[in-house]
Amino acid sequence: MARPREFDEHDVIAKATRLFWRRGYNATSVRDLGAELSLKQSSLYRAFNDKRTLFLRTLDHYRATESAQAEELLSAPGPSLDILREWLIWMVGHDSGLGCFVVNTATELGTSDPEVRQQTEAAFDVTRKTLASLLRRGVRDGDLPAALDVDAAVELLFTTVLGLRVRERAGHDPRRLATAIDFTVNALKTLTTSAT
Repeated sequence: MARPREFDEHDVIAKATRLFWRRGYNATSVRDLGAELSLKQSSLYRAFNDKRTLFLRTLDHYRATESAQAEELLSAPGPSLDILREWLIWMVGHDSGLGCFVVNTATELGTSDPEVRQQTEAAFDVTRKTLASLLRRGVRDGDLPAALDVDAAVELLFTTVLGLRVRERAGHDPRRLATAIDFTVNALKTLTTSAT
């Protein structure tokens, strides 16, 4: 007869998320996890099989919390450029220099793990789709030029977001990041459909 678990699985995954987010996958050992979570290695293995399985669960947790919060902020009512700016400022200011767990994971593990890549790409797709929805709303409401190439603007913004997250993780001055954000948001007012 299996013994009942002596820990809250949701709490363990939330704590493991912070540890992986702070240190990365490769720099976090099972011993580190045990110490951070106050669990014996045997308990970790019984509950999650291995470090990789726990890591995949932490990516799910992050996407269900942090990514959902970002999506909610981008979907808020109001002028689209104001919402975009507020979200970008929030994004580089609320994680205390940790960057984005998904971006950190993508840069650390790249294409070496297909399942991890699938999760990071799914998170990136949500961001792209939410940005596209916000920009289309801006065009519809007259906040943005009618001739805006929304798909190209999404790619520009998505690349800017990734760069901002890396710079945040590297400890760059938030005022300089805010300058880049303001320039990007203002530039959207002048972008139009590319000639084909």
